[in-house]
Amino acid sequence: MDRFWLKSYPAEVPHEIDPAQYRSLGQLFDESFSKNANRPFSVCMDRWMSYGELDERSVAIGVWLQSLGLPADARIALMLPNIPQFPVSMAGILRAGFTCVNVNPLYTARELEHQLKDSGATVIIILENFASTLAEVIGNTQIKQVVMASMGDLLGGAYGQWITFAVRHVAKMVPPYKLSLDNGLKVTTFKQALSAGMNKSLKPANSTLDSIAFLQYTGGTTGLSKGAVLTHRCIVAAILQAEAWFTPALKKAGDVTKINSIAALPLYHIFALTLCLLAIRQGSSLTLIPNPRDFGKFIEVLKKRPFHMLPAVNTLFNALLQHPEFKTVDFSTLYVSQAGGMAASEGTARAWLKTTGCGMVEGWGMSETCAIGTNNPVTNTEFTGTIGLPLPSIDIAILDDDGKPVAQGESGEIGIRGPNVMTGYYNQPEENAKAFTADGFMRTGDIGIMDARGYTKIVDRKKDMIIVSGFNVFPNELENVISLCPGVVECAVIGIPDEKQGEAIKAFVVKSDPSLSEEDVARFCHDKLTGYKRPKHIEFRDSLPKTNVGKILRRELRPVK
Repeated sequence: MDRFWLKSYPAEVPHEIDPAQYRSLGQLFDESFSKNANRPFSVCMDRWMSYGELDERSVAIGVWLQSLGLPADARIALMLPNIPQFPVSMAGILRAGFTCVNVNPLYTARELEHQLKDSGATVIIILENFASTLAEVIGNTQIKQVVMASMGDLLGGAYGQWITFAVRHVAKMVPPYKLSLDNGLKVTTFKQALSAGMNKSLKPANSTLDSIAFLQYTGGTTGLSKGAVLTHRCIVAAILQAEAWFTPALKKAGDVTKINSIAALPLYHIFALTLCLLAIRQGSSLTLIPNPRDFGKFIEVLKKRPFHMLPAVNTLFNALLQHPEFKTVDFSTLYVSQAGGMAASEGTARAWLKTTGCGMVEGWGMSETCAIGTNNPVTNTEFTGTIGLPLPSIDIAILDDDGKPVAQGESGEIGIRGPNVMTGYYNQPEENAKAFTADGFMRTGDIGIMDARGYTKIVDRKKDMIIVSGFNVFPNELENVISLCPGVVECAVIGIPDEKQGEAIKAFVVKSDPSLSEEDVARFCHDKLTGYKRPKHIEFRDSLPKTNVGKILRRELRPVK
């Protein structure tokens, strides 16, 4: 196809990338860890971890996993926040030749059970803070081995022990839990697993570029999350695409190994995960932020050392801007402010540029595309209001309902094709048949318009997906849950504009019990749904608009623009 957008590329950005330069992610890790052994990889709570330590510890975790005698296609669930155990475990899983299943630590028991059962994970590495949720459902899953991590495990000696003690007994952030060992379940601490594998060699993994690296779960129109199958090729391609695109800005640092990227977005989310892997490719460092919602402490961390790259969703950029201390941060080395995960607002972008002197660059991608799709050039100084240009080796087409390209300037569904795009949804043949066109474009569900320069603007969503602070929320799932609330007859869920979150969830409820209150519904949702999926607004109605066959018309519930 005619990639006319290449004429709009910055001069230094290549038109193509070649993932075949690596056999697998394992080779990429080996190369980086060897070359950068003495360089810092991450800092968390003022404790540093070098690339050499990441190498040694990830090998140890990989060796221990291999000692379990797992099959070659074993799926290992990872339920950790932004602490050093995440990159150590993630790299260990992949280097050992297994598949990593990232899990949101804030999942409710219902959500966790579905993901563990659907993925077929047999091992989970989890922070003890979230073990009480696992205990509720583990008997309904295939999990046979639990690796229990504590907050201070990799923070060193007495300091690490103090952090763990404080989390458990001072902050009381570890709810009581009990994991039954009756059915052969085994529980090992993270430190025990690490120690058991230390100073031993990994068996050669048979991973290739076509092996599954991650099952990255995303929402689905059926209301159940689906696992996007991301191969080693997909991930390597995304890393190389990101590296190529950011080079014109990051070269200002002189030596890319000196780059310090802020990892405030959760590493289990595809956006942050891809940028973490980019840091490994570059040999640069990450500042891990376990709790970005504590903006005071977050800003204190930003003041401690120069930082060069800050990826965030619009709501995080906006929240930082609202904090009185943010203006006192030194932004002189901030070269990339990458916005993604949700639409960026022009008002926030203008305020960010005025405060930091670094323009906000908006991009677009999905879990299914390893977060990579389109991006505005990092050389831009003004906010464009678009999602930018297709990245190297990516084709974007604007399609009609039959999957055929529309005329330039007309709106249609955004289709994407490239080496970073998933091979399909895990064990979902019917969904896969609907997801791709005959010529290999993945249907994204987003409606867009591409201009003559190759810049695309998203104008609507074909699906009813709601984006709350960068997280995908699907009405069907919420409606299924709310319908189970005692006293509810039926309900419908939509997204409405929200200055802080991008979109907020509004639930319309028809009730059979006159005494049912908004508080009752909110309490039910609190118990059944993770935070970002809970309705912010609840409205009772006598009836809901429907088609002549009884299908609820959500579009008639949306506010008139």
